[in-house]
Amino acid sequence: MKTKSVISSIFLMMVFAFFANSGVASAQGPKDDWKQKMMSERIAFLTAEVGITPEEAQVFWPVYNQIWKEKDEATKKVFKTFMELEKATSEGRSNKEISKLLDEYLQAIDGQRAIDSQSAERIKKVLPLEKVAKLYIAEENFRRHQINRLHERPGNGQRGGQANR
Repeated sequence: MKTKSVISSIFLMMVFAFFANSGVASAQGPKDDWKQKMMSERIAFLTAEVGITPEEAQVFWPVYNQIWKEKDEATKKVFKTFMELEKATSEGRSNKEISKLLDEYLQAIDGQRAIDSQSAERIKKVLPLEKVAKLYIAEENFRRHQINRLHERPGNGQRGGQANR
């Protein structure tokens, strides 16, 4: 068991080094530091939960990294088009303009969904099916874990998930 722990530690260091060298981990400011920390936590969590081997990691992480980049860009587009639509409705713009912005927003959502749909097929090419399923479960568990951590942070009016009384 101790050997497995040492191998896992070495593997995680290799993964972190890969991301640091690939440009994912950059030191351009506090926002980037937060993203780097979050990605490091995600990598460690997913690697452990899915049981990604060092051999699988060599082909999996570049694919996952590209998918993550595409998802991030799609999310930004959804947010941007939403903000434009919201602004147009609050300013009372014409129906023609609102219709155009609504179409752009819905297309952005469709683009986001398309990436999600295509992601599984891309990942199936580099990981066994059972690990692909575990990946989706682990991603959801990581998301929930992060939300729970956010609720437990000092200064949010809650303590340990309980409202202050």
